[in-house]
Amino acid sequence: MSTAAPAHFIDIHVLQPVPFANLNRDDTNSVKTVQYGNTLRTRVSSQSWKRAVRTAFEEHIGDAALRTRRIGERVTRLLADRDGWPRELAERAGGHVAAASSIKFELAKDPKDSKLTVPNKVLTNAMVYVPESAVTELADLAVEHREALQSAKDIKKPADKSVLPKERVEAILRSRNGVINLFGRMLAEVDDASVDGAVQVAHALTTHMTDVELDYFSAVDDVTDAWADSTGSGHMGHAEFSAGTFYRYATLDLRDLARNLAGTGSEVRELAHAFLHAFILSLPQAKKNSTAPHTIPDLVHIAVRSDRPLSYAAAFERPVTAAPEGGYAAPSREALAAYARAANTMLGTRNILASGWTSLETKTLDGLGTRHDAFDDLLTTSLDIALTHQGGTTA
Repeated sequence: MSTAAPAHFIDIHVLQPVPFANLNRDDTNSVKTVQYGNTLRTRVSSQSWKRAVRTAFEEHIGDAALRTRRIGERVTRLLADRDGWPRELAERAGGHVAAASSIKFELAKDPKDSKLTVPNKVLTNAMVYVPESAVTELADLAVEHREALQSAKDIKKPADKSVLPKERVEAILRSRNGVINLFGRMLAEVDDASVDGAVQVAHALTTHMTDVELDYFSAVDDVTDAWADSTGSGHMGHAEFSAGTFYRYATLDLRDLARNLAGTGSEVRELAHAFLHAFILSLPQAKKNSTAPHTIPDLVHIAVRSDRPLSYAAAFERPVTAAPEGGYAAPSREALAAYARAANTMLGTRNILASGWTSLETKTLDGLGTRHDAFDDLLTTSLDIALTHQGGTTA
């Protein structure tokens, strides 16, 4: 046996061309942008792409988490579907569930009169983030205390107290699953409920300068009449779009993931593989029905490191220019490989435990490690090495 530095980080770098689209909009429905290298780039926020990754991740592992201020309403719906639970009692139970923890709350406004509130329609001031199974556990707790709920008053104001045991409700709010262990949770209002995420995700940005384009559109009214001029449009408007090749980056801290799980290496591997797979193939869904921008990455590069994460975003601080025949994917690949090669020369390679890539490109890209033909081969090899070194030794 020989001693080897433990694997700490799995860095994943992706180049992905996206055609005419608006994957992520701001509050005015405009394309999100960023000035980088004194040029305007199209940007997709980390929150937007992370949500797409989380959705794909949950589907992959067959487990989900719920982020909401309306946890009481979810419990109400579940109880109302059960035999023997009248709607009024289910609503009271939901209100008492939401009011039972240390999280401050307010009552939802009556949609017909904003000066009035709706009894038992409780909104927690902080979003809870729990496994989907927690809703069932909270509903079961209400069933257990049904007699107390039947004789209790409705929750009508923030000062009202719940008849449900606070310590048991908060124990359920502290529960976690693979989604929360990977992505983390911020819930300061409940003791020991916060979880440090094992994943860091960067904002995606184009490797080159982009222009935001206005798309004028009109909608024809399908119901016309014989006497009026019906040659015009029933509705007109415009929307913003852009296109480009994006650089995407994330890093997975294996120590944090193992600490959150406090379990076996197989659990770490399952969640790490599911995250990397989801990061590669996910895409935000904004405007999907009118743009269908369902591309796959042009290149994926993974590095397993024992020292620190290393983003290659600086490879594109100077924007790439299109190839003579057009296109940004090829010059982006070359810029990424050149930067990786220069960074590895300057920093040294003793902290790189594995380095590999796969791409639609058939040429060799020095600086990115070993070429793999398929995503799955790249993931399997990277994880084999990372988890072998996670224990600190290698045969």
